[in-house]
Amino acid sequence: MTRKKNTGTERKPENENSWREAGGRTISRIFEILSKNCPEPKTELESVNTYTLLVAVMLSAQMTDKGVNKATPELFAVADTPEKMTALGEEKLRNYIKSVNLYPTKAKRIIETSKILTERFKGQVPSTREELESLPGVGRKTANVILNCAFGKPVMPVDTHILRVSHRLGLSGGKTPKEVEEDLMKIIPEVYLKDAHHLLLLHGRYVCTARSPKCGSCILSPVCPKNLEAKP
Repeated sequence: MTRKKNTGTERKPENENSWREAGGRTISRIFEILSKNCPEPKTELESVNTYTLLVAVMLSAQMTDKGVNKATPELFAVADTPEKMTALGEEKLRNYIKSVNLYPTKAKRIIETSKILTERFKGQVPSTREELESLPGVGRKTANVILNCAFGKPVMPVDTHILRVSHRLGLSGGKTPKEVEEDLMKIIPEVYLKDAHHLLLLHGRYVCTARSPKCGSCILSPVCPKNLEAKP
């Protein structure tokens, strides 16, 4: 993805003080702190190969990673390739994932995707956004997760955690995942870009939570706009 230069006319957060404080040095410091605390961030979805990662991500819509991980070990033991999943069939797949939200729809899309992977991609998960988004049930966020986690590409999947953390840290004022993604891709230093998704996601999941964020023990307190604005 081409990174655009910040011309000063881009969208800003509602709190403009936050935006000013989240200037070049502060942004670098945010990711320096996060990366030192978590030097090798990775997805918490369990998988055994790129295909099963794709399936896990498809199942994770409106689900926690923990909830998906409870359902997938038995499934992946019998169907860890598109060919095996297609042979398993939609009805049997439903039995494996019935604890997952929206499992009938997800089962249908997983089988459809598995057939396409077998017929068009020789059983391999494609490594381009366009090809990934051509698969049933694979939108921009899912494609970005696969590009980042499976192929190591510096892209930014945006979920509710990243939306929340980006707003609180003054990194973006975007109202949609696409807007936040575009803002983050412009300002995050390239050295941190590949891991930035997981650094922000894990921080949002365990520290900067939606309810009762753990501000008192947060490692980003020295650079958090909330604390900076509280200073006289």
